[in-house]
Amino acid sequence: MSGKTAPPDGNVAPADDRMDRQLLRVAFILVLGTFMATLDATIVSVGIDSLTQEFGASVAEIQWVTTAYLLAVVAAVPASGWLAGRFGGRRTWLVAVGVFLLGSILCASAWSVTSLIVFRVIQGLGGGLLPATGQALLARVAGPGRTGRVISVVAVVPLLSPVFGPLVGGSILEVAPWPWLFLVNLPIGVVAALLARRHVPVVPPSTRRTAFDLRGALLLSPGLAVLVFGLTEVAHGRTLPATAGVVAGLAMLAGFTVHGLRTRRTPLVDPRLFARPPFGAAAVALLVLGASVFGTMFLLPLYFQTGRGMSAWEAGLLLAPQGLGAAAGSVLVNRTINKVAPRTLVVTGIVLILAGTVPFTQLGHEVPDAVIVSALAVRGVGMAMVGAPVMNIVYSRIEPEQLPRAAGALNLLNTVGGSVGTAALAVVLQNRLSARGPDVAAAFGDTFWWVLGFCLIAAAGATRLPRTRTGKP
Repeated sequence: MSGKTAPPDGNVAPADDRMDRQLLRVAFILVLGTFMATLDATIVSVGIDSLTQEFGASVAEIQWVTTAYLLAVVAAVPASGWLAGRFGGRRTWLVAVGVFLLGSILCASAWSVTSLIVFRVIQGLGGGLLPATGQALLARVAGPGRTGRVISVVAVVPLLSPVFGPLVGGSILEVAPWPWLFLVNLPIGVVAALLARRHVPVVPPSTRRTAFDLRGALLLSPGLAVLVFGLTEVAHGRTLPATAGVVAGLAMLAGFTVHGLRTRRTPLVDPRLFARPPFGAAAVALLVLGASVFGTMFLLPLYFQTGRGMSAWEAGLLLAPQGLGAAAGSVLVNRTINKVAPRTLVVTGIVLILAGTVPFTQLGHEVPDAVIVSALAVRGVGMAMVGAPVMNIVYSRIEPEQLPRAAGALNLLNTVGGSVGTAALAVVLQNRLSARGPDVAAAFGDTFWWVLGFCLIAAAGATRLPRTRTGKP
């Protein structure tokens, strides 16, 4: 079998609240792709030291192994909506899996740091397409009435990956050489592709064929990549390339906005979409919250290893409660997402993240491990209560043909928020380390006040979300 074909409206089942066995099977298959891509973004981080020794590279050179992947993801996400609309969701998803696996094989075969960086770009292009394409495809298969519950199940995966990535990477390096950091993706990807061909319905391409927005692509993706590059250079103290990158990136993004408002064609990401409620408020919440969540996952492992002298395995183990909290929060959201107002869930989730962040502002006062564990668990529950309801709000209120572009825009915001937020926090941390001198813990504590500020901005955006339950007028 090559999979069922979805009817013209894009739904393969009635729009009720139940998740039958077929839908759960489709969700599991598509979430394998997201898990593979998001896990790889963090699994390699614990292998940086091994890669430095293997290729005889400096830290400044080897950091591009991570940065190149991130920039490739940023470049790929905006194109996911057009590709899914032009070629169909399942076909685009399968091609993305193939590109990601090809990149993984090439990375494992790298003979120099330069070749590894180039191959990470290929891997990132595939990885950037998987989450957005998979979410849009799943939303169309589920139908409006079931989107909230099924998204609440799969949305927990990006929250778990940054937690389990260091654990998996550390475990691999204990028993195998560095190429297995990439080869571990092969069985997951092959199984996901085979299952998708058999069980995931074929959602036809959009009946409205639109030309690819080449000018928008040349402004948006490179603009985001250049901006992230500039912020990365700020963290390294390189003034000239940092200034040039930030200014050029912002100028290109401004140019994209003007182009999107003026063009008569369908833009890669329509700026007008952000003016449509509830998309604008959802965008602010996801963008700033991405900076908080992924920024924290950058700061804490670094603090555990540099401030407390922990190994990568020990640091990953201490982060695990956040994943457990996210899993518990996902169960809670799944049971309440169609019964409670979306704004209530999201605001409650952000409040929990705020509460879980406060103890980290006091790292300079020797916060006990028990408090850190509890705070991470609370943060995990809060994180799960934000992502799925926000995506459900947007997906259930948008036309089926617009789902791929909306999914691409939401995932772009999450990626940009995480990458830009992480780069910005790296700059703050570097500044505080210089100011605090040998008091490393206090420098990290100072930086977490910025994370707290991100959460407050996200909360302000969340108050503009709908009061009524999904599907209500």
